[in-house]
Amino acid sequence: MSLKLRDLIRQVRACKTAAEERAVIAKESAMIRTAIREEQEQYRHRNVAKLLFMHMLGYPTHFGQLECMKLVASPHFPEKRIGYLGMMLLLSEQADVLMLATNSLKNDLNSDNRFIAGLALCAIGNLATSDMSRDLAPEVDKHLSSPKPYLRKKACLAMARCLTKCPEMVEDFVDRVVGLLNDRTHGVLITVVQLDEGPGHGQGAQRNRGRGVGIGHGGGGGI
Repeated sequence: MSLKLRDLIRQVRACKTAAEERAVIAKESAMIRTAIREEQEQYRHRNVAKLLFMHMLGYPTHFGQLECMKLVASPHFPEKRIGYLGMMLLLSEQADVLMLATNSLKNDLNSDNRFIAGLALCAIGNLATSDMSRDLAPEVDKHLSSPKPYLRKKACLAMARCLTKCPEMVEDFVDRVVGLLNDRTHGVLITVVQLDEGPGHGQGAQRNRGRGVGIGHGGGGGI
């Protein structure tokens, strides 16, 4: 029987010694491994949530990385949300399974649901590798001109990650960034500053100095 997250938390809090806590975690980890091996899909989101709790306590959770990828590919938002959270916390950009998420990220970036697109943008801003950045930059660029400030500000942070990983792409997006400096939404402007101060800001500054618009540290008319 799969233990609910709140029950696991209660058991851990009830432990009086570190040894008791390790025993509880070891037992639950074994249950989660069994569920993964038996492809118990109905408990997948619950198991990843428990793995996140274990990760917070400092226990190894690498065996659940692929489960995060499966949740990200789910068509259901609650499962997708847990999957993205797990992916951002349990994986690093060096994880081999991360490349499996590229297609799911691309699909979610084109979703009509702004919250799903927002999850994908957050994941890119945290984890995108250089290869993922090259593949997904065009989709991220579309959201830089989104009519929704919620997506524009997330797209700025995602693009900052992409340009950090692939500085050679800076010239392709300078004009878009300059336009965002005139955005009327405060949240978007804050994230544009982060984007402006990324690598390659000197290139943008030189190109736009004649326009009176500063990009990063090099311009004279920045925010």
